Amino acid sequence: LAAAYAKKWEIPMSFGSYQALLDSDKVDAIYIGLPNHLHCQWTVEALNNGKHVLCEKPFALTVEEVDQMIDAKNQTGLVLAEAFMYSHHPQTKLAAQWVRDGWLGDISLVRAAHCYKMIRRNGNIRLIPEYGGGSLWDVGVYPLSFAQRIMGGPPERVSAEQYIGASGVDEVFVGQLHYPNGKLSQISSSFLNPSYTHVEVFGTEGRLSLTRPFVRMDEGRKMFFHAANGESQEIHVKETPLYLGEIEDMNSAILDGASNFLTLEESRNHILTTVALYKAAKSRTIITL
Repeated sequence: LAAAYAKKWEIPMSFGSYQALLDSDKVDAIYIGLPNHLHCQWTVEALNNGKHVLCEKPFALTVEEVDQMIDAKNQTGLVLAEAFMYSHHPQTKLAAQWVRDGWLGDISLVRAAHCYKMIRRNGNIRLIPEYGGGSLWDVGVYPLSFAQRIMGGPPERVSAEQYIGASGVDEVFVGQLHYPNGKLSQISSSFLNPSYTHVEVFGTEGRLSLTRPFVRMDEGRKMFFHAANGESQEIHVKETPLYLGEIEDMNSAILDGASNFLTLEESRNHILTTVALYKAAKSRTIITL
């Protein structure tokens, strides 16, 4: 199958197994886009076989798995990063810059959503509990990671509600992240609704709104600043291919020794918070991180 696919798309090399890929001296770096429950296993295998790794979000399914991956990276001295393509886009970086520069005043609330209607359900790995399925793991981690970037890290505690479908995974998830000094983030994800993504960042001096903060950023993407006096302005952002930034980031880290933009501490906090949100939803209690 690999050889046939490579021939169809004129790919110069193909491998009949993951191990054959890892054994090749012609491969320097690997992108891991496997089902979520396999991220840790094959990241560690790749690093131990001398390959740099860009691992798709979510980085892993437990904090313990993240720590195994980071340990393997430290022992081998190779590059390891989480593939969160939107975080490298100029729009995301500019929104964070506006917050850091104080244009919004003191931030009190981040509201973010990522929803879509899942049409192909039979055999879909996103609907298999033991594979790390669920809307929060699949798309809810986008608003979660955005909120943590704006707020500067993980929350102190979380609360959440979820709808578990016949699949056995959360098909709708709503979470609230509680930060010091009363600051809040509200995130939501769904497999049941027409495609919708949105982010709002609320401050004492104004509000940022992003119409396409995560995906399909070449289709009508807009970012606005709504000032306290009621005036609004569009903030123009350079058109950039969505996945270019994370590839350039890995390239710089591997060839030039630069630090990855998305740190492993941030990736660990993504998983720490996601696991806490699931615990909160299951127990219907507030979970302290």
